[in-house]
Amino acid sequence: MIKKHGTANWQGTLKDGIGKVSTQTDALNDHPYGFKARFEDGPGTNPEELVGAAHAACFAMAMSLNLGEKGYTADNIDAKSTVSLEEVDGGFAVTKAHIEVTATIPGISDADFLAVAQATEKGCPISKLLNAEITMDAKLV
Repeated sequence: MIKKHGTANWQGTLKDGIGKVSTQTDALNDHPYGFKARFEDGPGTNPEELVGAAHAACFAMAMSLNLGEKGYTADNIDAKSTVSLEEVDGGFAVTKAHIEVTATIPGISDADFLAVAQATEKGCPISKLLNAEITMDAKLV
């Protein structure tokens, strides 16, 4: 079993406080996050974009694996996961994750590309983690 971790610290009130988020690898090290970055257009990061980044990274890696199993190697895979935070039942919930993937893969047909993309959408470990509607747009270039 592989275990990785992230840490967060929060100080102050929800709206005026500030947090720091770090990853085990120090890719993020005390990076600021807060209310304004989450609900307005303030500086720093927020949980939804971090989940989106993790989802996109996982998807791109999983797609590479799935392509390799079919005998293809991508020249390039660009993945973006847009995570939606909505107010529901008097609270907030992550309700959707939408994946956009654009890839350059020599020799693959549109049908095979779409089949691999759809399998990846369902099989990506972070997709399995998210208990939300996950949708996708896939484009072969």
